[in-house]
Amino acid sequence: MHSIPHERARRWTAAVAVGLAGVAACGGAAAADFPARPITVVVPYPPGGTPDILARVLGETLAKTLGQPLIVENRVGASGNIGGQAVARAEPNGYTLLMCAFGCAVAPSLYTPAPYDVVKDFAPVAMIGTVPSVLVVNPGVPARSVAELIAYAKANPGKLNSASSGIGTSAHLATELLNTKAGIQLTHIPYKGAGQVAADLLGGQVDMYFDNLPASLPSIRSGKLRALAVASQKRSPSIPDVPTFAEAGVPDFLITPWFGIMAPARTPEAVLDRLNQAFVAALKAPEVRTRMQQLGVDVAPGSRQDLAGFIAGENEKWKAIIQANKIRVE
Repeated sequence: MHSIPHERARRWTAAVAVGLAGVAACGGAAAADFPARPITVVVPYPPGGTPDILARVLGETLAKTLGQPLIVENRVGASGNIGGQAVARAEPNGYTLLMCAFGCAVAPSLYTPAPYDVVKDFAPVAMIGTVPSVLVVNPGVPARSVAELIAYAKANPGKLNSASSGIGTSAHLATELLNTKAGIQLTHIPYKGAGQVAADLLGGQVDMYFDNLPASLPSIRSGKLRALAVASQKRSPSIPDVPTFAEAGVPDFLITPWFGIMAPARTPEAVLDRLNQAFVAALKAPEVRTRMQQLGVDVAPGSRQDLAGFIAGENEKWKAIIQANKIRVE
């Protein structure tokens, strides 16, 4: 996990600790027979995207661990905010969870009023992991490297378009960050989900996309898409020939799409502990680890406090970037 120097991160982590202590007394009874029925994981994005894939990979193993089915429910809309709001308002009993992703940390900085308070409305359950963000282009784009892409964009301002699965997603913010760092004018085209982005990117209707590696890996390997760089500290073992942005000449260009499980605030501590233990065990299961590695996921099982601190750090980082680039929901 990243070290989080920010005061906000320290305040949130402290608040989580206080909240955990406060519900300890009533949590034991609630967890004694938990779970007694199926658990729903709300994925606030369409089927086929990375959050959906990860939820379903974990489902079978979690069902064995918990003794109850794990139901994946895709509740989409408003760049993930509809699903997030639904879970924030759900009964805090552990039976409704949220597959939280990058957008959870940036939504409060993008929307006025904010769709939810990520600190007050949710209780961290478990970190799932992170994936590399990879810049992929349609093979028709006349660029085989980041340097060539930037040169083409400078010679043709506004001509290249960069898709995203919605305002405030990692692909959107990566596009804005590249515009700023490279001094170019990519045209941002927001979609309502990753599935349509993938179809239009393959069809040539859009030029480029900062995708989560698990979703684009098959198309990269088949040659249907060209990968130019990964926005991570080091190359991905899944595509070892693809350089990092730093290697490609754009330093300090780091995008970390991440995924974690959240529950409604005020969920009893013992229930949260039971869920954390189950998710951590599932992530350590050989069959899950193998599948995650195949998908290019860097699995990061840990404590609830680990997830709280990580999200707080992401919140601070992207708040600064959003403000510096004057990014607003249209």
